[in-house]
Amino acid sequence: MKHLVSFATGVLFAVGLALAGMTQPHKVVGFLDFTGSWDPSLAFVMGGAVVVYAVLMRLVLRRGAPLLGGAFALPTRRDLSPRLLAGSAMFGVGWGMAGFCPGPALTSVGTLGTGPLIFVVAMSAGMLLHDLVFERIALARTATQPSC
Repeated sequence: MKHLVSFATGVLFAVGLALAGMTQPHKVVGFLDFTGSWDPSLAFVMGGAVVVYAVLMRLVLRRGAPLLGGAFALPTRRDLSPRLLAGSAMFGVGWGMAGFCPGPALTSVGTLGTGPLIFVVAMSAGMLLHDLVFERIALARTATQPSC
């Protein structure tokens, strides 16, 4: 049941992105073009999402536990690490350059356009590279630490 709900939620998200036009890179680039023909529609989509999230999250957390069992997995860290800031900056630069972020890119793959396909392949390669690099760093740290 959890997988079915996750799938349905993903489909709902994809349909929402498509209906809002957020799968079109020119919408994102238009939003970031403050000196040219600025397109504020992305701000309205994000604002609407934030309002819905703010209201529903308060209602959902009153339940004490998710509908399908388990416990809520809420973040506990409140600090801004250099790694988080660097990752956020890289995400923003990539989003501005390509006009895609992961959700709309995955939704746009259904169009079989070369832009979304190239972006998703590059994004996947970047995630794999990240995992390999940080796994190697973690192994190197544990190898140099003395054992007790």
